Amino acid sequence: MICPGSTDPDAPPGAELAMDADLSEPDDLGQLHRRDGQVLLTFRRRLRYPAETVWRVLTEPDHLAAWFPTTIEGERTVGARLRFSFRDIDADPFDGEMLAFDPPSLMELRWGVDVLRFEVEARGAESVLVFIAVVDELGKSARDGAGWHSCLDLLGYEVAGRPAPVSAPDRWKELRSTYVDRFGPEASTIGPPPQWEDAHGSGDGDPGLQ
Repeated sequence: MICPGSTDPDAPPGAELAMDADLSEPDDLGQLHRRDGQVLLTFRRRLRYPAETVWRVLTEPDHLAAWFPTTIEGERTVGARLRFSFRDIDADPFDGEMLAFDPPSLMELRWGVDVLRFEVEARGAESVLVFIAVVDELGKSARDGAGWHSCLDLLGYEVAGRPAPVSAPDRWKELRSTYVDRFGPEASTIGPPPQWEDAHGSGDGDPGLQ
């Protein structure tokens, strides 16, 4: 998974994120877990905005377009069939299902072969967002870790109502080697799909990704 996004040409490269961190904050890095045969990528972000604001950015189409890699078409109800389409690459749509939906604290969906879980915890006027991606192959964990990290960076700017100072493809390229080093070679055997490379380039051949 590699996330799309927009760029604000007037924002400085070190512009502050809504989650009280700049784009290189180490505490924002995802973690790789293996549990009961599953591969889980987990992220935790503190946001200086109430849960209701974060929830709107997580679920409303106009906000999703700023940070999530696909559309989410379908009813926001448990058991609903979902359809996903990429916005910036020439790839086929794919299907999924809404597995849990409890505003404004929980959304879990099957996103093709992966499962995505978003938990929003209210902390007064602030929030903590926990994101878990259950991926189908260990080898794509570094790729997807960098991708979801870049998506969450863009989500932080959208929550704050500010354009991001970097595009998601460029942010992914910045992060890819970090996640290769962090997760290791076994988790770094699968690189971007050809459609993404056609649109955005290869990321200059970081080690461990074929």
